[in-house]
Amino acid sequence: MLKVAATPTTPALVLRPWCAEDVAALVEVYRDAELRRWTNSRMESEDDGLRWVQDQEQGWAAGSRFAFAVLERALDAAPLRLVGNVVLKEVASGKPSAEVGYWTAAQARGRGVAQRALNTLTAWAFDAFQANGLECLELLHQVDNLASCRVAEKNGYQFDRLLPSAPPSYPLDGHVHVRRQLPDAFPSAPANAHFSA
Repeated sequence: MLKVAATPTTPALVLRPWCAEDVAALVEVYRDAELRRWTNSRMESEDDGLRWVQDQEQGWAAGSRFAFAVLERALDAAPLRLVGNVVLKEVASGKPSAEVGYWTAAQARGRGVAQRALNTLTAWAFDAFQANGLECLELLHQVDNLASCRVAEKNGYQFDRLLPSAPPSYPLDGHVHVRRQLPDAFPSAPANAHFSA
């Protein structure tokens, strides 16, 4: 579990592995047409959601894909609510690069959720996998996803190259952003992130 402390203007975030209890909220979040525009996953039913969550659990078990539900608590007594997803994928021992991805639920957009969650995931990834040879993280997004481009740049992911389209899954060209583990340039963990087992 990864925790991001609240700021004067934003609630605390909790990043934890997906579980079956998240399925109903996940399916509800996927009703958003804007989210579906940027993702390949389709969730029309709770069965679809459960299969997706089980795929994430298998990724954790295999040690190759680490997806976190991003949750926030608006008030101290309120239950946690799903506001996004961040994922570290294509991880392998001795492989110098891996990929990150994210999405934000409609009700949480424009509040820095993706930026804060990605910052925490990035620090965790380098902390957890640098000894296995991880040196850089890649972030891919479609060229017309300007919000995703801004999140990447705010988190130190520099534009690296243009990725040609691959219809039908990727109908437009994409951007590849890269962030390297540079201890002198970036802290190993954000000041407001807390890692726990």
